[in-house]
Amino acid sequence: MKAFYAEEQKRHDPKAFLSSGAAQPNPEKPERVERLLAGAKSAGCAIERPRNHGLGPVSAVHTPEYLDFLEHIFERWQRIEGASAEVIPNIHPIARNGSYPASAVGQAGYHMADTACPISGETWQSALWSAWSAVEAAETVMAGAPAAYALCRPPGHHAFADVAGGFCFINNSAVAAQVLRKQAARVAILDVDLHHGNGTQGIFYARRDVLTVSLHADPVRFYPFFWGHADERGEGPGLGYNFNLPLPRKSADAAFLEALEVAFQRIRAFSPDALVVALGLDAFEGDPFGGLSVTTPGFSRIGEAIAGLGLPSVIVQEGGYLCDALGDNLTAFLTGFGSKVR
Repeated sequence: MKAFYAEEQKRHDPKAFLSSGAAQPNPEKPERVERLLAGAKSAGCAIERPRNHGLGPVSAVHTPEYLDFLEHIFERWQRIEGASAEVIPNIHPIARNGSYPASAVGQAGYHMADTACPISGETWQSALWSAWSAVEAAETVMAGAPAAYALCRPPGHHAFADVAGGFCFINNSAVAAQVLRKQAARVAILDVDLHHGNGTQGIFYARRDVLTVSLHADPVRFYPFFWGHADERGEGPGLGYNFNLPLPRKSADAAFLEALEVAFQRIRAFSPDALVVALGLDAFEGDPFGGLSVTTPGFSRIGEAIAGLGLPSVIVQEGGYLCDALGDNLTAFLTGFGSKVR
């Protein structure tokens, strides 16, 4: 299987985030790349550099207002006397009803859902190359490959059309799905990250051409809290095209695989032409976030099960944080997936 990654993706290096109001070291570290690269290579992947695909694929799912913000906000932020070294919002609107602030501080609050996505001088380019890795993987699948892996870092599934959040800036899974739509009449996105893919859900919530399915820790007491509940089914033309499967905390392999079969039933009913797998490895029992309890062999079984759908598949890296087994978990998933792909 081909895998895509660009060195520029390591340059984004956020220093901190707030957890329960306290500043903590940001877990979305560049070192994740080294662990994931080792895992992909152990699974037999050939690592290739993506091409520069410009803003077209990104602007297909994000607003121009938001992309302009991401590109220029750090430079503007540096002109504020006494501002933080990274762009971190300190105010958020309780409603987004059309008014748009002119100030950098106001726009940061408007376009950043939380304090987990600091923006530095390297963030924009890192996020672009991450998205271009997803584009390259999608184009590889469109050209006939049964599957391709995009080592996307920073991740993307918490990014809405015009809002960053949860370590995410550009929604790589949504970008990949939109690229696939050039050839595929219907695309399904299956998100198996520990956290609900709220940004992905938001981007496609009123659309019927992209089915969004997410397995994740129940958000009633877990990030992202306000999205990911079972009664969120889509709206307008998209009603019935969003499917959430929240799992009890500490759910292990058996419960995850059982929920996966329910997800497959919905995906088969949609009859997609292609699949995007938003691959979070943070459902692992030893991940620092500790929400679910999937084992390393469990990831192999998950990969094998998803490949059993028999769909052309773009595997997009989402979460999975620094622990000894991070690379092994990716190897397990890709090896399990590959065992079913011919």
